[in-house]
Amino acid sequence: MDLIPAPRAVTGPAAGDTVLDEATALWGAPGTEGTQRWLRSVLGAALGLPLPSGEEDGANTVRLRLDAGLEPEAYRLVTSADRGVEITGGGAAGVFWGAQTLRQLLGPDAFRRAPVRPGGRHTVPRLSVEDGPRFPWRGLMLDVARHFTPKEGVLRYLDLLAAHKLNVFHFHLTDDQGWRVQIKKYPKLTEVGAWRSRTKFGHRASPLWEEKPHGGFYTQDDIREIVAYAAERHISVVPEIDIPGHSQAAIAAYPELGNSDVVDTAALSVWDNWGISENVLAPTDNTLRFYEGVFEELLELFPSTFFHVGGDECLKDQWKRSPAAQARIEELGVADEDGLQAWFIGHFDNWLSARGRRLIGWDEILEGGLAAGAAVSSWRGYQGGITAARAGHDVVMCPEQQVYLDHRQHGGEDEPVPIGYVRTLEDVYRFEPVPPELSPEEARHVLGTQANVWTEVMEDQARVDYQVFPRLAAFAEVAWSTLPAPAERDFAGFERRMGAHYARLDALGVAYRPPTGPRPWQRRPGVLGRPIEGAPPNA
Repeated sequence: MDLIPAPRAVTGPAAGDTVLDEATALWGAPGTEGTQRWLRSVLGAALGLPLPSGEEDGANTVRLRLDAGLEPEAYRLVTSADRGVEITGGGAAGVFWGAQTLRQLLGPDAFRRAPVRPGGRHTVPRLSVEDGPRFPWRGLMLDVARHFTPKEGVLRYLDLLAAHKLNVFHFHLTDDQGWRVQIKKYPKLTEVGAWRSRTKFGHRASPLWEEKPHGGFYTQDDIREIVAYAAERHISVVPEIDIPGHSQAAIAAYPELGNSDVVDTAALSVWDNWGISENVLAPTDNTLRFYEGVFEELLELFPSTFFHVGGDECLKDQWKRSPAAQARIEELGVADEDGLQAWFIGHFDNWLSARGRRLIGWDEILEGGLAAGAAVSSWRGYQGGITAARAGHDVVMCPEQQVYLDHRQHGGEDEPVPIGYVRTLEDVYRFEPVPPELSPEEARHVLGTQANVWTEVMEDQARVDYQVFPRLAAFAEVAWSTLPAPAERDFAGFERRMGAHYARLDALGVAYRPPTGPRPWQRRPGVLGRPIEGAPPNA
């Protein structure tokens, strides 16, 4: 069967197959309409199956049911020779995840957009699957600020997440190198902030440049479409607007947002290099009001409970030199610039809480005191997450040493633009999101885990695919399945199942890294990276 991620329990297969053909009908209980639409538009289109409406008790029928006795995302899938296929979910999401398992059971043809064997019979083994997720937060973060991913590419990645039972799309929309979402109150954020004059090719130490403008942004209707498309696939879209650092694109558009008492912010442009810009937001009331206006528009677009405000890598040099920033520190009675950042983040924690949302930020928001209701994305290692969980705060574990998919997959010379530590498919498969230092009570604050994709050296969709796959398949199993301790995990068995999964990825058109190494056109000879040798620290 070669299912990925591995289900909790499988009974069978028994002798014989269950057949789906042009006569197969579809019946769904109230509340399963989304999966019915998906089955007809995606699975039916791939296999040439019309899936007309049928009767609940009919033979040769795919039946979708709900059972409140199951967890909301859990499901049970049963196939039989005479009754067809029955998927029962604890909620609409569980039914949808069961449909993803049915798709895998039908083979790689089910992952195409049109039938390659029209009019054929499609078989699934006779079996029973009982399944459900380990974590409620199973995420992927995609950075569209460094290199822009057009809307169609985002929708494609939502489909890829759904195929792997991942349910959170962390949308990194702003950074020094670009602002990617339309804000009607502040049109220059996209008129100016969405475009840079040129782009560094490779790591920031590379001498190579792509001497042409780069950019793009999503209109508010684009965002509505993306969010609705995700919701149909039971994926929550968590937007990220990075503050108070990583903000040069916004300052280039509206210079009054920067520390104009120590730098000529009117002379700034959208940054064309990689790294961490020293141009950060000024800690003024005007800046707070500006971003409240930004957030007000975004809350209308993103229904997610969580709203990500970044908070990472905010260089404090300008604040240290700025008379206005120093006066604000004295006015607030905070100890230093870390306290000033804590005040900045705390303001938006309170602002979001008052509107029924929850702030989440990178683990630097721990510095200077953690905002009362905030959750933490623990990226610099496990320690930020451990500290936050012990203080009673919810955590998403995404340590860069383990699950930053921009890090290279192999130590070979052919690896394109090698960044960071070697993180192989097996390394990701042996990643454990819950550190052993946490007590059972503290571990309950680990909402789940997320893989992050920073796109400085990924100039197009094919480069993103190469870095993300096949490792996202291993990550998905870590996030969904209840696995043994890392050293006891059956990687050989996973690798065997990947043999079937590569055929699914081929059908989907995913430009993954082959197990034998990059194909000739996937290499980037002569483009400088920044490899780090040795094993990553267990921070």
